[in-house]
Amino acid sequence: MRKSMRIVTMTALLAAATAGLASADSRDRSFGYYGWGPRVGVSVDPDQIVLGAHLDMGEPITQIRFQPNFEVGFGDDVTVFEFNAPFHFRFSEPVDVWSPYAGAELGWAFASYDDAKDTSDLGVKIVGGFERHISGGDKFFIEGKIGLSDEVSDFKFLVGWTFVE
Repeated sequence: MRKSMRIVTMTALLAAATAGLASADSRDRSFGYYGWGPRVGVSVDPDQIVLGAHLDMGEPITQIRFQPNFEVGFGDDVTVFEFNAPFHFRFSEPVDVWSPYAGAELGWAFASYDDAKDTSDLGVKIVGGFERHISGGDKFFIEGKIGLSDEVSDFKFLVGWTFVE
């Protein structure tokens, strides 16, 4: 019951946050493919090394970026595979300085335990971070995720790059 309430609450908060932006003017970063990149980090509970990749799919709504990702966590007697669909609200436009973003992420997690039954479930996370342009328009980011569901890590810290095409 508690997990269901978290999912409903996060979905309602994300919908409320984006509802007021739906009528905003679109810019040159409309929805579409803009690049990809690797991500690497650590997670807590389970304590793991995390490797992954993401796509930059632009902004379906002004200042709301869609950046789906795949992550694999290794360690603590379990391997966790996650397919995530995050929406990030970008607080400022220029990324020539460290620019903050925050949002929510809905994903599917599959956990393969060394000595127990495999499990899978939907996962919800709160996401926040900072990004900055680096050479040639590419971007570097630092990101934290707080898990709100049982099947995902309690916390993740990641760094990554987006190679803009």
